Amino acid sequence: MTAPALLEDAAFGADPGRWPLPAAQTPQQRWLRAVAAGGQGRYGAALAELDRLGRQRTGGPLPSLARSTRASLWRQLGWHDRARGLDGQALALAGSAAEPVADALIGLAADALGVGRFAASARALQRAAPPVADSGSARLPVRLAWVSAELAMVRGDGADAIGHAERAVALAAALPSARHGVKSRVVLAAARCAGGDLDASRREADAVLADAGRLGLVPLQWAAACLLADIGSDERSRADLVALRDHCAQTVIRRGGVWRTR
Repeated sequence: MTAPALLEDAAFGADPGRWPLPAAQTPQQRWLRAVAAGGQGRYGAALAELDRLGRQRTGGPLPSLARSTRASLWRQLGWHDRARGLDGQALALAGSAAEPVADALIGLAADALGVGRFAASARALQRAAPPVADSGSARLPVRLAWVSAELAMVRGDGADAIGHAERAVALAAALPSARHGVKSRVVLAAARCAGGDLDASRREADAVLADAGRLGLVPLQWAAACLLADIGSDERSRADLVALRDHCAQTVIRRGGVWRTR
């Protein structure tokens, strides 16, 4: 497999845990390296790639997508206000191109959700739906379903959350991206918890915890461990889950992530 193909496979394919990654030869490959590193919780490496990308002259959707990616990295660490500014920049740079517009709007919806601005989040999701449809991208409907499920959860609508999460799982199954599949199942486990089906939530979270670990997706492993530490597991003790959760958090810190503490 060529270096560009390996980078694509790590960012949006079957091998999201590959490390080290091949060196980037083009701006697009640099973005792929950032996406792949972020999925592994290597936030320092991902942000460094985006810094290098920002110093290169690039056209098309890449400057906008790079800012959306940077926003996503900060949002995963709890910095929703910081992410909001970056997603705003991404939207301004997107022009009329459907894919970066949709990415930026979905990001803005997630940013608003993270600071409790639920009405603003819903408006951003509504604005995102047409460019998602126009983009022809297979990954964007999955992202839209994730944030729609998360918004339904915080609003206390478990049934709606499960519906969006199940749609994300079905859509992700048609993608080559293992990371999108695992993230969709994490969202589904959380949605089933919000809907009151703790047994189904445990089963899903136990399975996805193992898959996230096998694939090297530390942030998603952390998310599944957090959920199971709260609701219990059929396979692990709470002490083991807390230890795993803390180990994942420390791994992220060693890899350059800075958690926001509330």
